[in-house]
Amino acid sequence: MCGVVLAFALVVPLAYAQTADLVPSATSEVRDLDTVVVTGVQPGPGLWRARRTDGHTLYILGTQSPLPAGMTWKADEVREVLARAGAVLGPPGVQMGADIGLFGRLTLAPSAFRAMRNPDGATLDELLPPDLYQRWASLKQRYVGRDRGMERKRPFIAVYQLYRAALEKNGLAEGGIVGPVIQDALKARGMEVTPTVVSIKVDDPRGALRTFRQETLKPEDLDCVRGTLDIIERDLPRVAARANAWAVGDIAALRAMDDAQAQVMACLSAWTASTTARELGLRDIQVRVGETWLAAVDKAMAEHDTVFASVSVDALLKPDGHLDSLRRRGYTVLAPDEADMVEDGTDPQDDGTP
Repeated sequence: MCGVVLAFALVVPLAYAQTADLVPSATSEVRDLDTVVVTGVQPGPGLWRARRTDGHTLYILGTQSPLPAGMTWKADEVREVLARAGAVLGPPGVQMGADIGLFGRLTLAPSAFRAMRNPDGATLDELLPPDLYQRWASLKQRYVGRDRGMERKRPFIAVYQLYRAALEKNGLAEGGIVGPVIQDALKARGMEVTPTVVSIKVDDPRGALRTFRQETLKPEDLDCVRGTLDIIERDLPRVAARANAWAVGDIAALRAMDDAQAQVMACLSAWTASTTARELGLRDIQVRVGETWLAAVDKAMAEHDTVFASVSVDALLKPDGHLDSLRRRGYTVLAPDEADMVEDGTDPQDDGTP
């Protein structure tokens, strides 16, 4: 968004890779990471295939965040598909913007950064319940150290920064592994990504920032903070296990792991419950994102024999997720470990490519 804080507020919760069955505790002790994070060259999970009756095929990369920071992705299959794809679809999501130009963005920047802070200069020790603040302060000291600026940031922004710091200290990273591979392949072909995002125009960015700066603490903010602290304290080993499973291409392990979306949704609710989000028309945004992505898939598949897309692996595997939506549309969907099989036992599209 022209005011970076609103885009930040919407995107931040979607970056979490977290688990569902956590119980808050004021007396929790930090659990050291006991899962060894893989390093070196790793294959990733392979590609899902969704095929139309006319043979046009959508190759889908299920993405994961975070990933082992020390891994190098051996993306031969992805590069081969990108080399012949007629269209490359970007990941589903939301894009917010206003037609104000570079100068307008620069003039809004100070307001945006002010909006990242709590109203009236409040600090986290004044806003959070004592038990929750005690947990926050202990983890901040462990993973960040002295950073007084974090104490004045809105709770869900501050706790996300803490989460990222905890990932880094445990050999995990968000970004920098999958994206560059795709970007380099597109650059070599002089090709652009086809966006699949819901685009929301902000007619009055200054007014939106002004409304956001007035937002006060809500129960959803506390749910987001509490759940994220649970992850940092006790569940980083499972976050690492999920990252490892993606890195080594263990589809069975990814299928067997608990839903990683519950905390994502808790933090997303902290944003969508705000007055600002309601005024921007962000109700039922997840449904709109799914419908927009499917429409982009249908259009690209009608025009091209081969299409490439990248989607969160959680969004693919969850019940009623993107794969189920494609099946309902009549696509034949094959997982990476099923790619050589269809009903007759063979894959007619298989050309020997691994």
